[in-house]
Amino acid sequence: MSGSPDAKPILQMRNVSKTFPGVKALRNVELTIYPGEVHSLMGENGAGKSTLMKILSGAYIPDAGAEITIDGRTVHIDGPLTAKALGIAIIYQELALSPNLTVAENIYLGREARRGPAIDRRAMLAGCEEILGNLGATFEPQTIVGDLSIAEQQMVEVARAIHARSRILVMDEPTTALSSRETERLFAVIRRLKAEGLAIVYISHRMAEVYELSERVSVLRDGGYVGTLDRNEIDPESIVRMMVGRDLSSFYKKEHRPGGATTPVLEVTGLTDGKRVKNASFTLHAGEVLGLAGLVGAGRTELARLIYGAEPRTGGTVSLEGKPVHFGTPAAAIDGGVVYLTEDRKALGLFLDMTVGDNINLGVIGRDAKPGGWLDRARARMRSLDAIEAMNIRVPGPEMPVGALSGGNQQKVLLSRLLETKPKVLILDEPTRGVDIGAKSEIYRIIDRLAQSGAAVLVISSELPEVVGIADRVVVMREGETRGEVGAGTGVAITEETIMALATGVTIERAAA
Repeated sequence: MSGSPDAKPILQMRNVSKTFPGVKALRNVELTIYPGEVHSLMGENGAGKSTLMKILSGAYIPDAGAEITIDGRTVHIDGPLTAKALGIAIIYQELALSPNLTVAENIYLGREARRGPAIDRRAMLAGCEEILGNLGATFEPQTIVGDLSIAEQQMVEVARAIHARSRILVMDEPTTALSSRETERLFAVIRRLKAEGLAIVYISHRMAEVYELSERVSVLRDGGYVGTLDRNEIDPESIVRMMVGRDLSSFYKKEHRPGGATTPVLEVTGLTDGKRVKNASFTLHAGEVLGLAGLVGAGRTELARLIYGAEPRTGGTVSLEGKPVHFGTPAAAIDGGVVYLTEDRKALGLFLDMTVGDNINLGVIGRDAKPGGWLDRARARMRSLDAIEAMNIRVPGPEMPVGALSGGNQQKVLLSRLLETKPKVLILDEPTRGVDIGAKSEIYRIIDRLAQSGAAVLVISSELPEVVGIADRVVVMREGETRGEVGAGTGVAITEETIMALATGVTIERAAA
């Protein structure tokens, strides 16, 4: 069995440190990987995971004193070509494929089959067919990569690693852009590779994935090695304690006290778009965190976009503070006091090439106009500095490009922009997607603080522990309709079981909440 006392490691990294100008990114880190195991590497953003993997891939050279052995033999990885020759492959979150080439051309890139001086395309197609067949791929070797889905492109990356006879495969957040069905297919491929003896280093912030796949988990914190858990020791509480130095129970600490008897701030009745959303109704009160849950495809995001004016509705009503409203555009919703934090912050929320300060000020830039139309940049900068401090955004200053920040800090910048408009209702769609556990904890505290201040907060989340932890009530959608709610005032406690029962159409017994 992988990792057993009589098994021999395929990879050992000892005393690995890395110093950048003014920053000690890694301090004496160690990592041991066995053949045929999935070994998860966890830690907050900035913990050193990427730096360690870049040393393994040859992108970085470690400080003097580091020792890396493969099959018990000391190696010096002085570049990516050396790493590949040693059987090391890395699939990054941003896939490194050539979209204008075929699947076969990508798999053979740099190692093309030749017949004399000419490229032997027939041999390349034949060589790919077996690999793709073993992976269960449904596309052909001659398919243009740019025509494939993200999940299929990821499979091309895996096929390329197999073709290169890789023995150690690093997968960095591989499910971030995948649906649940695509994720299950990827897991099946991972299990197949593991059974064939491949060693897989799996990097993810998603606890359920780590628990499902891993034989062992190693944790880094602040550039140092904290420890490794064996399969029988892996549980969320232990991992969180190692990652952030505190218990999981402190994550969902609620200090706000929702007043359920108050007049609703937002009322949605029978809302429909004639397509995905068929009949959605709920109320949201001041000082309340309302969860919106449901299976993938239930219509949660589509409902949020109808309320916010991002999509046209064909029926139903929306009332704000007792008055009917019909926002025709997101700008009208913002002017009315309703803001929406998108689930896709990079594509739809942030301007990654702009600075942190410009992103924060974007929604209120008109407030800073001086006579003659000139912007009051000093006032905008002060607003940015105040937001950075209030949100604990880890950035040297507002002049830094927002694209250079971690996922959690990007999310806090986007949330800062929304809060500058002084909203009455905040709709937060997957607010902690793609952020590390420490940043999640901070975002939960921000949500709690907003509810304390009297804001009405609607949180859409696919993570049931998150919904259970932060929500006062939870409305559950199924097949485009709101099918019920649990929590305060409903007679049904908020648990993962009661939420899933409503999401799947199972009748639940009412009891004291």
